[in-house]
Amino acid sequence: MFKNYLKILLTIATVTFVQAQKQHTLIIDTLLSQKISIRAIEIDGDKIWYAGDQNQLGYFNTQTNKKTEILIQEDSLKLEFRSLAQNAHSVFVANIGNPAFIFKVNKGTLKIEKVYSEFNEKVFYDSMKFWNDKEGIAVGDPTAACLSIVITRDGGSTWNKLKCNQLPLVEEGEAAFAASNTNICIKGDATWIVSGGKKARVFYSNDKGRSWTVYESPIIQGKTMTGIFTADFYDNHTGIIAGGNYEAPNQNFQNKALSLDGGKSWDLTAEGRGFGYTSCIQFVPQSKGNDIVAIGAMGLYYSADQGANWEQLSTDNTLFTLRCLDKKTVFAAGKNKLIRMILK
Repeated sequence: MFKNYLKILLTIATVTFVQAQKQHTLIIDTLLSQKISIRAIEIDGDKIWYAGDQNQLGYFNTQTNKKTEILIQEDSLKLEFRSLAQNAHSVFVANIGNPAFIFKVNKGTLKIEKVYSEFNEKVFYDSMKFWNDKEGIAVGDPTAACLSIVITRDGGSTWNKLKCNQLPLVEEGEAAFAASNTNICIKGDATWIVSGGKKARVFYSNDKGRSWTVYESPIIQGKTMTGIFTADFYDNHTGIIAGGNYEAPNQNFQNKALSLDGGKSWDLTAEGRGFGYTSCIQFVPQSKGNDIVAIGAMGLYYSADQGANWEQLSTDNTLFTLRCLDKKTVFAAGKNKLIRMILK
């Protein structure tokens, strides 16, 4: 009996040791602290670009530890930027609400150019990405019977809005969320756009926005503030979507799902476990699609097994968006701050 008891103790000790080995600790460095709400960031070498409210765009240089701030003025309008994208030469921002604008900012000279305008009481752009230096896409809420999708094929100098006969139609009450600039995901020529509200679906294009297919998801839906708020794909097969119920932020079921077939089908994961409402989810680079970080109403979470299990790393619920530089370095931003986190 003593031997068996000893074996049990050794087993418990071994499991405890293994779990302890798997736990992460955070080293947090605050890069920016000021009155700003940031929901979009982009890593550009040593620079971390951020877009926020109160007409604010800027970047923090991690080598010089200095920030450069750019105020984008359009008459006397107070613009809130939640969409941010880049190519080799410029960064682009789009504001939420009516009127909607896309501004092109030269990375070298910081010259600002307005390249797109749209006036409609329903207009609301949520997210923006580039496939390459010439071609990019921005997505917004429906102003007609389809999502608002504008595309550039000339490096961002001109943008054209797709007509609804070129897109899948949306359901009544279906829209998109401007939570973290991550309801568009691009891998090569492939593009995924996620929706929420009365329906939570995944829109897919394999030809840079020229044709589209739409897939169902099991994420909670049916109310205005339910659905998919964020998505990421590690490659053309492995993807993760998350969100939930913004009005019930601790609800941790039907709020995260994994796809292994390029978004055609989705399986709910960690039901009743891990985080609740999520604004941003991202795969960790060089992790073979296993490691994922997510941030939302319950703080920062980490998974090492494609979202089956989650470890809470921080309870800070004032962060809205994040991006991974490498396996250890994560940049995040939100209410009044931009931070760098080192995972250890």
